[in-house]
Amino acid sequence: QVQLAESGGGLVQAGGSLRLSCAASGRTVSRYSLAWFRQAPEMEGEFVAGVSWSSGGTYYADSVKGRFTISRNNAKNTVYLQMNNLKPEDTAVYFCAADSSARIGARSREYDYWGQGTQVTVSS
Repeated sequence: QVQLAESGGGLVQAGGSLRLSCAASGRTVSRYSLAWFRQAPEMEGEFVAGVSWSSGGTYYADSVKGRFTISRNNAKNTVYLQMNNLKPEDTAVYFCAADSSARIGARSREYDYWGQGTQVTVSS
């Protein structure tokens, strides 16, 4: 079993930056693909970014491309999401997820493990 715990959320003004962290425990996630999803009130959950364990390749939703960067530190069993130039529409609860597949999936059902989420609020 893998436990995931997000941190780093908060309130920021539009144009600001936040860095989210997701620490894994219970098992090393060096052979797991890791991703960030988000869910805004009354909206469907949305894939944000993912990183593969096998190639280190990354994949981003069009809405965050060029502003967000996903990275992983296998030695720390942690995945990060650096968010720059934040916009009010980025306001959501952000979740990290892990899957043992080498492929980065963009659908929530492809992930086996989930954190509890961290709130990000961007004011205009």
